[in-house]
Amino acid sequence: MSEQNEPGSHTGPGGEPPVSRFRPTAVAAVRLDSIGEAIGVPVPGASAAVGVTGISLNSRTVERGDLYVALPGAARHGADFVSQAVDRGAVAVLTDDAGARLLALSADTAVPVLVVEAPRNVVGPLSAMIYRSQPSAGQQPRLFGVTGTNGKTTTTYFINALLRSLGQRTGLIGTIEILAGGDPIPSLLTTPESTDVHALLALMRERGLDAASMEVSSHAVSFQRVDGVVFDVAGFTNLTQDHLDLHGTMDEYFATKAELFTPRRARTAVVTVDDEWGRKLAAAAEIPVTTLATTPGGASADWTVTATAPRGLGTAFTLSGPDGATIQVHTGLPGAFNVSNAALATVMVLAGGVDNAALQAALTAHDPFTVAVPGRMQLVSEEPAAVVDFAHNTDALARALEAVRSPRSGSRVIVVFGATGQRDQGKRPAMGAIAARLADVVIITDDDPHDEDAAAIRTDVLTGAWAAQQQDALECVIEEIYPRDAAIQRAVELASPQDTILVAGRGHEVWQEVKGVNLALDDRVELRNALTAKGFNVLQDDRIES
Repeated sequence: MSEQNEPGSHTGPGGEPPVSRFRPTAVAAVRLDSIGEAIGVPVPGASAAVGVTGISLNSRTVERGDLYVALPGAARHGADFVSQAVDRGAVAVLTDDAGARLLALSADTAVPVLVVEAPRNVVGPLSAMIYRSQPSAGQQPRLFGVTGTNGKTTTTYFINALLRSLGQRTGLIGTIEILAGGDPIPSLLTTPESTDVHALLALMRERGLDAASMEVSSHAVSFQRVDGVVFDVAGFTNLTQDHLDLHGTMDEYFATKAELFTPRRARTAVVTVDDEWGRKLAAAAEIPVTTLATTPGGASADWTVTATAPRGLGTAFTLSGPDGATIQVHTGLPGAFNVSNAALATVMVLAGGVDNAALQAALTAHDPFTVAVPGRMQLVSEEPAAVVDFAHNTDALARALEAVRSPRSGSRVIVVFGATGQRDQGKRPAMGAIAARLADVVIITDDDPHDEDAAAIRTDVLTGAWAAQQQDALECVIEEIYPRDAAIQRAVELASPQDTILVAGRGHEVWQEVKGVNLALDDRVELRNALTAKGFNVLQDDRIES
């Protein structure tokens, strides 16, 4: 962490502070002594009446009336930035003992300082208190939280689209963008910091939104970004190997996800039980659970996907539920995993209080699950079929490759992908092996190397691809090409109209981080440009700026 990136902050693609945050326009001040009472810190004298109207972890995003939370970081302590926070209007500081010692060595901060042993533990509840953001059960907006390794983004988009089809005003917090009833802004984290989450929820209430869906990553739970939030419905997609650089083992990864399914974080849940982790979660959850099975011959469940049939690029299917209930569903997005995502979104909205008849009417009239999700199985051209997807782990890559395989005779699958630096290294050779087994042409390139050597990452992936090729006597072509735009161009050069190109790993992302430098790179733009240069027709999409 650099000096410019203080604890608790997150920066834009060029290292600059966030361009925009959502906050409610009017917040009634909370007295500082009330805040002190909530965290067990007395606030004597005139400081007791200080009014707090916001809270921030980043001195550069402080607004007048804020409580600035000075946290420890990898290189600097947030206390080093107190003077900047005060200059921007902070009326009080919350920090730990180390921060208090730093402040004691500096000039008088001129604002009250509250000291607790672990300030991170109280940031979420204090944010909820200051913004009055957490509605009671049945109040608006109703909150839908989706967790799991794969499918979070698409499922939240599906929930959002279905709720809008039902005539509701909605919000969205996730990897790609944040919506609070207005124009979208890019999202820098899967789940923002708890200070921003609660500000967003307060803004949604202020704007009269009916419901909001949110991606809840394991990082969000581990780093306490959803502390103080209670979801009306929590949903679980699946659990496969990912983020073991953070969690260490799959059991620890599971335990982090399972925290969402407790009374302090959610009121009810829908759990997909297609894998052993889903079945384990359904049994362990401490809140009421509705189970969902989406794969043939899977576990018994309250709701089951049946009668799947291809329709265009997507799938039509039936959801069969309790007491003989059935719901007819269609998704225009390819792949069995999008059937699972659509089914989960449907059952979560049911669990949120919508009746079957109203939901079926919305599904039939509006086809909400054909909504385009940026960078998620996003079609750029049809001949050749050229798809950009966020698949960046073993399970997601396998599913994406299986989804794009065409039944047309003589067609090939050409995949372009890499692996992220400074992340779980164990999945790299496994991803290479999966690509070799499921694609005809494998082009291994760079993803986001971060501070790791890009060539070493590619070697890890190549090792797995070569081993699978030799072990299984595969006839696939394996190439190593970098930089990434050259790899995409190579894929298009090799493609015939009947082939399929899958560019996997980065999805909607528009920056590639290499040795601390953010380079402009959008897979969709590069793919569109390469296809156009070769004379192929591309689909129009206003969200792709070439």
